[in-house]
Amino acid sequence: MTLKRRRSVLLAGLTGAFLLVLGTAAEAAVRYYPVAPDVRLNVRSGPGTHYNLVRVLPTGASVAIYCQTPGETVTGPYGTSNIWDNIANGEYVSDAYVKTGSDGYVASRCG
Repeated sequence: MTLKRRRSVLLAGLTGAFLLVLGTAAEAAVRYYPVAPDVRLNVRSGPGTHYNLVRVLPTGASVAIYCQTPGETVTGPYGTSNIWDNIANGEYVSDAYVKTGSDGYVASRCG
């Protein structure tokens, strides 16, 4: 994902100065969604189980979805889906394990 230039604003207060970093509009639109309860979710390097395992999310985790892409079809607690959620650079999880409230896309398609 290409990030637009960030702007920083220095705010002065009675107790000191604070640095506030303002993100892009795309970053502001990112929402967090809970992973299915009692699930330690595998994070893959691409949209399928044949991709390398990057890490494992602990139970009770929530994920930010930056974009979504079609990939391997997976069945999980929230149905069967071929949608994979990009949760960080080079990190994907099956949407079938993320409670988005939708059977379709809830974020833009990965480019």
